[in-house]
Amino acid sequence: MKTIAVIGGGITGVTTAYALAKRGFSVTLYEKNRYAAMETSFANGGQLSASNAEVWNHWSTVVKGMKWMLRSDAPLLVNPKPSWHKLSWFAEFLAAMPHYEKNTIATARLAIAAREHLFAWAAAEGIAYDHKRVGILHIYRDKAGFDTASGVSKMLAQGGLERRPVTPAEMRAIEPTLAGHYYGGHYTESDSTGDIHKFTTGLALAAQRLGVRIRYSQNVSAVETSGQRAQVTSSSDNGGGEADGASDSCNYDAVVICAGTASRALAAKLGDHVNVYPVKGYSITVNLDAASQAAAPNVSLLDDATKLVSSRLGPDRFRVAGTAEFNGFNRDIRADRIAPIVDWVHQCFPGVSTRSVVPWAGLRPMMPDLMPRVGRGKAPCVFYNTGHGHLGWTLSAATADMIGDVVLQALGKPAVAVQAAVEFA
Repeated sequence: MKTIAVIGGGITGVTTAYALAKRGFSVTLYEKNRYAAMETSFANGGQLSASNAEVWNHWSTVVKGMKWMLRSDAPLLVNPKPSWHKLSWFAEFLAAMPHYEKNTIATARLAIAAREHLFAWAAAEGIAYDHKRVGILHIYRDKAGFDTASGVSKMLAQGGLERRPVTPAEMRAIEPTLAGHYYGGHYTESDSTGDIHKFTTGLALAAQRLGVRIRYSQNVSAVETSGQRAQVTSSSDNGGGEADGASDSCNYDAVVICAGTASRALAAKLGDHVNVYPVKGYSITVNLDAASQAAAPNVSLLDDATKLVSSRLGPDRFRVAGTAEFNGFNRDIRADRIAPIVDWVHQCFPGVSTRSVVPWAGLRPMMPDLMPRVGRGKAPCVFYNTGHGHLGWTLSAATADMIGDVVLQALGKPAVAVQAAVEFA
């Protein structure tokens, strides 16, 4: 039986392990945390949003970034301190600008395909993840923003997505709790929302039932290849990020790197260039009391001016997330970055109490062209499914299925998968 190591237990790694197990491979998943989906897949904006498929490689993004550089509350914040990683990433970002339209259309197509896989997997495995299928409403306060979005809608339509313009009156009919004055909006009925952490942990359990061996609390210190086989060296984590056990090396027929922001360093060990940059995003989860439950929205929103998204997660939680911070591997939860998100709730939904708010920050693994890296490495036994940026959950099911087919084509049809085994430190 062909053996595959998958490195990374977030949404991308878990969907990849599941897709490989469905194809009959013997899969071992390595995750440095004690549980699945504890980092970037823990508390994102909750959107499954094909309507947010527009890539960022546009001069307007550069202009906004420069304008906002000295504002601590800016939706897009770039730490001016230079590093080779940051400089090389931005150089590749600029080089990808000619592909802005093509990549946006391709991302929309991928997102539409992904949702069908994800919904089918959730139904087949009985995963409850606070899924809400009432669409996503993009809101605009001025004509310029609305008109720009109209152009984006035309590109999304080429990718097969229907997103229609709506008047302020129609916006209030779609989401009656929304306060404020708006020029108009764009509404995508086919988009949906849910809890990425619940989905990922549920799919991890389903993968185990298919035979995936999950090795939690494992720090992967080395990945090597002889060309035909891959070796993964790891050690158990004591819970504080420090290795406290002897190193353990295992050989596999192939390895798939799904390690989020750690993918760049692992790829370098394997002789590949995967220029993932950690783009920090923030979120708050508002715990809704009885009065706030009636005042909170049911329809998911995307506010283009503030770069914030919102999702209703079950009856008693309201998630608001967004912003983009280029500050290396810094994971600090800054009060000056959280405050504007809380203020947004006050402005748009004044009846929602923010007395109980849980802040969070995560590092999005973002490629310079905002397209995920899905495919083979230089070595025949090395594969990648990483760099999904702000659309990790939205695209994950499709890219997992894609890499499953690539591995299957490369290694051939395996036998039936083995029984599941789970390891804890």
